[in-house]
Amino acid sequence: MASVDQSPSAKRWLPLEANPDVMNQFLWGLGLPEDEAECNDVYGLDEELLDMVPKPVLAVVFLYPITQKCKDERLQQEEDAKNDYSDRVYFMKQTVGNACGTIGLLHAIGNITSEIKLSEGSFLDRFFKSTKSMDPMERAVFLGEDREMEVAHSVAANAGDTTAPEKVDTHFICFSCVDGVLYELDGMKSMPISHGASSPDTLLQDTAKVIKDIISKNPDSLRFNVIAISKKVGDAS
Repeated sequence: MASVDQSPSAKRWLPLEANPDVMNQFLWGLGLPEDEAECNDVYGLDEELLDMVPKPVLAVVFLYPITQKCKDERLQQEEDAKNDYSDRVYFMKQTVGNACGTIGLLHAIGNITSEIKLSEGSFLDRFFKSTKSMDPMERAVFLGEDREMEVAHSVAANAGDTTAPEKVDTHFICFSCVDGVLYELDGMKSMPISHGASSPDTLLQDTAKVIKDIISKNPDSLRFNVIAISKKVGDAS
């Protein structure tokens, strides 16, 4: 379950499944300590279901179907966007087909490196240090040429419960709060999209409002999936 390839000749990976267990093993194997953060299913967008998600929530990854209506709406959204996002937002383009799941997770981790401690010398630690001063396209090229990530992605993609579809028509994006603003991070877009004021405490609720709006405009599709990345909090007892 991933994005449509940008061109017939684009490099392609196997699509990553929207599965918290798969994503956890993937991230933990790349250098996110298991006791730092984990992915969890968000079972619904009503307040009582959002309350069930482990807190604090550091980022949200959203999978949605790529319909023509969705494409038109998202293109209009990008046209209306202002290129005034914080320079502290970690953002990268997507040039590898079907890599949107991995890029969504990299967007999630890349914007919370001050709140979590990555294993020193691990892939993620090296990746973010190496790409820190790069622009979004340079980061995309760096990822596309990284054999270690390609292999790790392939292992994760093959670990899912479902067989990868021949035609991929869904896409992962990430929502993150940086400097008090909720940003939508989509590697297929040219820049982060601002969704207004937010905070670490309201990130999940604010993201849910945006996702509800996307779903309401595509009532004929059920292929939506929401996954929260939550910080592990030690047992206080």
